[in-house]
Amino acid sequence: MSFDEVRRDWTRLGEDDPLWAVYVEEDKRGGKWDPDQFLATGRADVAVALGWLARLGLAARWARVLDFGCGAGRLSQALAEHADEVVGVDVAPPMLDMARTLDRSEGRCRFVLNESRDLGQFTDGQFDLVYSELVLQHLPAPVIDGYLAEFIRVLRPGGVALLQCTNRPLWTVKGTIWRLAPGWLVRWGQRRFLRYPAPMRMTRYPTDRLAAVVAAAGGAVLDAEVTDDRATHWRSTRYVLRAAASRS
Repeated sequence: MSFDEVRRDWTRLGEDDPLWAVYVEEDKRGGKWDPDQFLATGRADVAVALGWLARLGLAARWARVLDFGCGAGRLSQALAEHADEVVGVDVAPPMLDMARTLDRSEGRCRFVLNESRDLGQFTDGQFDLVYSELVLQHLPAPVIDGYLAEFIRVLRPGGVALLQCTNRPLWTVKGTIWRLAPGWLVRWGQRRFLRYPAPMRMTRYPTDRLAAVVAAAGGAVLDAEVTDDRATHWRSTRYVLRAAASRS
């Protein structure tokens, strides 16, 4: 799997059915997501995240937020209720077009194309919060390494990142296929039997690898929560990361 393949696939998914591709529910496929219901899922997820940050004694109001892999803006708009500005970045132009169409943030959201393996268009220390959900799981592991380091770089000193990565498939029927079948066969099955317009690749990314990459970039893992997600058939870990209080 290459980064260019992922970018190509998500552009195709965004052209075909962007809301379903962002938040997969089988009964919503074929343009059946109601936009209000779609955006409500983002508010629900952000509410859970805010509760988690509150339990850790962390701020729940920000000046600038980066929503990495913003897709159609499901989380960007929810985050904008708690921020002065949210910058949503994505690799797929059709996703960004949909995000702008659905935008109800009254100017607090800005959607930006990022087609590179880094966040070089942003200078150091620009953001109070980096948020990424259901995104890194689709990227090659070396690309995840690079973005994690970039998240720490673009955070202000003491800033926080909240993100999710998949660790391993579950021992469900579909999870067992993910475990045992070669990647090319899974992708073929998604296209042939599930009729996906493009494959949705998944990546195993261990917790110890994440911790090492974040530490090397000057950050730290503050907390982690493990979830066995029966909808995706994968075990995921959600993390709260923090950048160092000062830069050397």
